[in-house]
Amino acid sequence: MSLSRRRFLALSGAAASVGALAACGTRASAGQKGNGTLQFWSNHPGKSQAIEQKMIDAWNTANPNTPARLVDGGANYEELAQKFNAALAGGELPDVIVASDVTWFNFALNKATTPLDELWATAGVKAETFVDTLREDYAYNGKHYGMPYSRSTNLMYLSTELMQKAGLGSTGPATWAQFAEWAPKLKEANGGRPALVVPDGKSYLDWYFQGMVWTFGGAYSDGWTPTFTKAGTIAAGQFLQDQVKAGNIAISHDAVNQFSTGGAAALLESTGSLSGLTASASSPFFTAYLPGPRPGAATGGAGLAVPAGISDERKVTAVKFIDHLTNTANTVTFTQATGYMPVRKDALDDAAEQKFLAQNPNATTAIRQVNENTRSQDAARVFVPGGGQRIGAALDRITTGKEDVATVFGQLQDETQKVIDRDIKPLL
Repeated sequence: MSLSRRRFLALSGAAASVGALAACGTRASAGQKGNGTLQFWSNHPGKSQAIEQKMIDAWNTANPNTPARLVDGGANYEELAQKFNAALAGGELPDVIVASDVTWFNFALNKATTPLDELWATAGVKAETFVDTLREDYAYNGKHYGMPYSRSTNLMYLSTELMQKAGLGSTGPATWAQFAEWAPKLKEANGGRPALVVPDGKSYLDWYFQGMVWTFGGAYSDGWTPTFTKAGTIAAGQFLQDQVKAGNIAISHDAVNQFSTGGAAALLESTGSLSGLTASASSPFFTAYLPGPRPGAATGGAGLAVPAGISDERKVTAVKFIDHLTNTANTVTFTQATGYMPVRKDALDDAAEQKFLAQNPNATTAIRQVNENTRSQDAARVFVPGGGQRIGAALDRITTGKEDVATVFGQLQDETQKVIDRDIKPLL
């Protein structure tokens, strides 16, 4: 993370919850007890519970004196963060938690999670073996507060059969303008069903739409300045609304199922859904970058963090455990089972991984796209309190609600600015 990036992140202290701040005084006493077993709180990204348990079983066999237990932390990243906040307020702390792209920073800023650099040295972890860009996503003020785990970007999934039937070949649209040209052909090829299905505002539409906004020359924010009323941002919103009105794009609470059962010719989804879709889709598909001009996609996913309020001995064990979960063999196993990206540099040199990628070219798309078609997310989504939910609700209003884009985005601009003025500017 660059110095300017660190300074930028440091300004977002107001985004942290009062509850987490208040909990700082109770963390140590709550976390020291433990029960002799390492507690790993996970929401099982990419439906990974079985593979997580398999990796834990291997750890327990090799480390009988420091066994680990998998604890269900919730159905998603937000529920896990809420559970951790509750533990900070007086419950018994876990040893390792899944921390998402949206939640890790506030935990770090409030000293709820611990810096890992000295622990890496003590535990013998070679931090340089992680993919640099993924490792540095957790850097703040010269220290690291997470280790990459279930890292992703969003992809376009396209039906091989319907693309061929429509005469469109086997590559995704280069731009959203090209998608609009293709959409009628894809609809016709699929009996009038939508060309593309996208998750709704409750299912991270704000994440998928972020890349589209960039391709139109807009953004959610420029630093701490909201830019929802910028011409490019409004143009992207109008394009999305027009495509929904035309029946080219469908907004769905269960977009994966709609695509996998043939209800749409294409889908926007996380790479973490690749394995599940490969198993469930009714017909073959291929993956592609999100349309440009580049960059057209945002990175996402989660890392693993260690609570600050547990003993130093537990912290060292926790870091060794994370090193085990993310080692070359396990990141290969985990990513093959889920579709997430490998987090170790030498994973792509692994013979089993090379064989897997040769047999499953869809899995290479996210690995290539992260270097060619992505950028860091806008602060209005990931650092302003409630940003993602606020944007998602606005996108639902202009799509399924059919409200005027300029009006809704104007209100979103004002709401976001009020949160910044109230919760952030007093600390600048």
